[in-house]
Amino acid sequence: MNKIWEFFDKLNEVVYVSDMDSHELIYMNEKTLEMYNFNSVEELAGKKCYELLQGCNAPCAICNNGLLEEGKFKEWQYYNPIVKKYYVVKDTMIVENGRRCRLEIAIDNSIQEQKYHMFLAQQNQEALANEGMRLALRAATPDKSIDIILEYLGKALHGERTYIFEKNKTGGDDNTYEWVANGVTPEIDNLQNLPAEVCANWYRNFSEDKNIIIEDLEDIRESDPLQYDNLKRQDIHSLVVVPLYDDTKNLGFYGVDNPHGESFDYAQNMLQIVGHFIVSCLKRRNLLIQLQKMSYYDQLTKLGNRFAMDKYMEDCSYEDGFGVVYCDITGLKRVNDTEGHMAGDRLILRACDSLRDVFGGYGLFRIGGDELLALCPHIERDELEHKAAKLKQVALEHAVIMAVGAVWQQKTDGDLDKLLTEAEKLMYQDKSLYYRSAGIDRRK
Repeated sequence: MNKIWEFFDKLNEVVYVSDMDSHELIYMNEKTLEMYNFNSVEELAGKKCYELLQGCNAPCAICNNGLLEEGKFKEWQYYNPIVKKYYVVKDTMIVENGRRCRLEIAIDNSIQEQKYHMFLAQQNQEALANEGMRLALRAATPDKSIDIILEYLGKALHGERTYIFEKNKTGGDDNTYEWVANGVTPEIDNLQNLPAEVCANWYRNFSEDKNIIIEDLEDIRESDPLQYDNLKRQDIHSLVVVPLYDDTKNLGFYGVDNPHGESFDYAQNMLQIVGHFIVSCLKRRNLLIQLQKMSYYDQLTKLGNRFAMDKYMEDCSYEDGFGVVYCDITGLKRVNDTEGHMAGDRLILRACDSLRDVFGGYGLFRIGGDELLALCPHIERDELEHKAAKLKQVALEHAVIMAVGAVWQQKTDGDLDKLLTEAEKLMYQDKSLYYRSAGIDRRK
């Protein structure tokens, strides 16, 4: 016996081992080899666990590799649509010669298997849908929950692709989520801002409480030619699509392409049951996005705040020239004291408009009551100096007096404290020069 897992060779349960980093299969016991029509472990070389065991073309959305620890087993239940069986699954991590390996033991659960056959007989679609939602609810984020439920539905319905389309601000439709079966070409990148007229007939049906069921694509060749061409290009010959509603507002739709014949009849019910869960996930996602924006953006100006600045600096490239422009809205305190804070807010907004006009496309931030900042990667010194001078001119056109300090460096190691300090120092020098030239005593 060369490896610890070879202890399971004769075990009458499904056992396999895969590399946790590359997902390549390393071992199957005799029962598992027979199940997948292999004669020896050597035949597994180069094969991915998610491709062979789950029929996916990418790592499984429900993969729990990140939770595994040496000496501890994770136990859970899972239905494998490839072999059409429910299993109680026990997973652990084994480190072998520095290689992190996933050991999985899958125990056939005959009771759950019987339930699944009842599902196929269309006697309990709701329970099957609930099982998928139960798995999805374990996910840490709404996006991950949606990925899991789309994968689960795609496999349960033996479809080639499951997806979500959402209405965008221009009236078109964006494919925002997608799962595809192994060997199926992803389409999500090709289906952004789909013109409204393509799905117009579908939305008319949705408004009449109808779903879209196409058993043979040729049936709509004459009645819906735009959609026919769209689907034909994707090699879709049948589909089931249902709308996604938040109360009375139609958010878009989701569906399954080319479901297996035996799944076609109950696909509509499955999608309708899970649709409410997906809408809930989309609403939670939107709330998280809104909260993130609130935490990263100044509410008055919509510029980034200090948290956003820190994140921008973490992600930024510091080669090929980097510029820092430190700005002060001169006279803001006087305006607040004499004209009121609403007038002060209008002054701030005019200053921000000036900054956007000149430095739009770079990182723009409000880092204090009267202090603004532009971080400019990949900029030449001459361009930075030109823009800094132009900013003061544009600010005057917006009835704003702006003190500006600009610093440029060819390369930096990512530590911007020195550049920020230098730019701030130059800004204060510029501010002092303005007060002296204007004959203003700042002490009064």
